[in-house]
Amino acid sequence: MKKTKPIKRSDKQNQRRQKAPPAFIPWRFGVICACIFLALVALVGRSAYIQVLEPGKLIQEGDLRSLRVKALPSARGIISDRNGEQLAVSVPVQAVWADPVQIFKRNGLAQPERWYALADVLGIDRQGLMTRIEKNSKRRFIYLQRQVSPAMAAYVSKLKLPGVGLKDESRRFYPAGEVSAHLVGVTGIDSHGLEGVERTYDGWLTGEPGRRTVRKDRYGRVVENISLKKREPGKSLSLSIDQRLQAVAYRAVKQAVADYQATSASVVMVDVRTGEIMAMVNAPSYNPNNRDQLQSFRMRNRVITDAMEPGSTIKPFVVLAAMENGVADENTVIDTGNGLMQIGGSRVRDVSRVGKANLAKILQKSSNIGVSKLSLAMPVDAVLGMYSSVGMGDASGINLIGEAQGFFPNRRRWSDFERATLSFGYGISVTPIQLVRAYATLGAMGVNRPLSILKTEAVVPGRQVVSAENTRELLDMLELVTHKGGSAHRAAVPGYRVGAKTGTAKKAVAGGYSDEYVAMTAGLAPISNPRLAMVVVVNEPQGDAYYGGAIAAPIFSEVMESALQILNIPPDAGTLEDLNVVNHRGNTHAGT
Repeated sequence: MKKTKPIKRSDKQNQRRQKAPPAFIPWRFGVICACIFLALVALVGRSAYIQVLEPGKLIQEGDLRSLRVKALPSARGIISDRNGEQLAVSVPVQAVWADPVQIFKRNGLAQPERWYALADVLGIDRQGLMTRIEKNSKRRFIYLQRQVSPAMAAYVSKLKLPGVGLKDESRRFYPAGEVSAHLVGVTGIDSHGLEGVERTYDGWLTGEPGRRTVRKDRYGRVVENISLKKREPGKSLSLSIDQRLQAVAYRAVKQAVADYQATSASVVMVDVRTGEIMAMVNAPSYNPNNRDQLQSFRMRNRVITDAMEPGSTIKPFVVLAAMENGVADENTVIDTGNGLMQIGGSRVRDVSRVGKANLAKILQKSSNIGVSKLSLAMPVDAVLGMYSSVGMGDASGINLIGEAQGFFPNRRRWSDFERATLSFGYGISVTPIQLVRAYATLGAMGVNRPLSILKTEAVVPGRQVVSAENTRELLDMLELVTHKGGSAHRAAVPGYRVGAKTGTAKKAVAGGYSDEYVAMTAGLAPISNPRLAMVVVVNEPQGDAYYGGAIAAPIFSEVMESALQILNIPPDAGTLEDLNVVNHRGNTHAGT
């Protein structure tokens, strides 16, 4: 039997170590290379797309994280009176703000006593402050208090609360306070006008804020200054009013409201040569520096917003219309009878019997029957045309927001009684600013020009609406109304020739008239060469003394006397014993 040859141990190990040669698969290698190539192409394409074709989004994202724009607020323009006395100025203040995200990130509420100190200095509720921050935990900016004083801002800075900062801003300050509040107006928390001149001329007074653009790193440090836009301060505004006259007029109306328990009182004064408003006041008023007093009934500028039936103050224009239309002249005599005139089913009454009277006496005694007969002798368009030509029913020209237009009837047919009542101030309504413009037209010898609340460098051209000769005759008649026996004798000013007309009108309500009255006095001084026109209105005086001659006329006299003296207007009248005054026509009149 053949024996097999034994296999050596070393040969067995060599057999186990031998492996099959690796198999190279070309298609697999090609797939891998293709995938790597495509991935590389995609990365290159994406990079090119991001950096070359559409880089804006990434730039925007980067700017949102690093770019910061800081506003540089500009000062609002100064408002001053005609003599340069400041009525509204801007003072630097600061706002306290918080970043709730930063506060919670730094565990800033861990020391509540420091937050309580902040609430106390800002005058807000302690728990309310904490609750507000917690409710806005995801916000990056909230105001805690606006327009704080420098002392308060310094205290807040020393507290060093995390996430709390200060921001520069400005606050409007009104040195004149309540005296000129209705005219100047007030601004809101963002320094934009809300009322009066502040609102009407907001665009002029508001400056152009500056802007600084910087880039900051993650720690808030400025690493690049990108741009700087300089701020432009607001333009100043010089008003036509004289603050000295404002103070005198406001003191008078404030006292009148207290004395007669009236709802309100107003005075408006105009320079008849230029149409400039010299004073415009109302009571009650408000302090624009105290926002707790910003109530609508206090803030309303009644001189331009409140329309009223003018009552007997309109009678001079009926007389002037009669003279202009040839219906009557200064020598015409009208029989007013026994003080009672029947017109259809209604009656017109006089307060006192006048009898037969010329135009001057009709005005002096304020005869309703006299002016009614003049009105009935003319077409109704002649009366309405006169009212319109002197400025009633039209905008005054001062351009203050909120000015009312009043009510001017436009009927196809008029009854005789309606035409009669139209002559003594019923059936139409005007504002005090419109009424004073009408009297300023008389003072300018029939030249009607728009009124202005801004100081004018040159006289605004007007329009001759009535003859100067008839206007001059009417002014002489108005002077007699302030003489002894006239309805406006309490409006007289010692040393000056004054022409005025009082009026008392019931307040209209739905369906008729109430038991409340409006007392008025309108007039001019000095009559020899008119300089100032003024209207006084006392709304709803209480008690038995509610007539214009008893309430409004003394205010007229007080304010007009002070104004003539402050403006250094020379007296044009003297005592009966030693002075006669000659008017521009050469006629001699005894002084009063």
